[in-house]
Amino acid sequence: MDELTKQVLRSFAVWQKDVLDLHELFEVGGNDSEARTAVFDTVERLVSEGLLAEEGNDFYSLTEKGKEAASAE
Repeated sequence: MDELTKQVLRSFAVWQKDVLDLHELFEVGGNDSEARTAVFDTVERLVSEGLLAEEGNDFYSLTEKGKEAASAE
């Protein structure tokens, strides 16, 4: 698992929330627009892989599979 994916998945523990909005997840990329694009692409990939669930209005939560991946390593 690449570092960006780990950071996105672990953001829920960092923020101590079950649901995060996309802007909170963008914090992984800092202020760099290319890094934020990479975060967006990672979030979309994690949704398609079943690790994140879309909650509507740019909010996301970890699925059980995502929770397992976030706690691994």
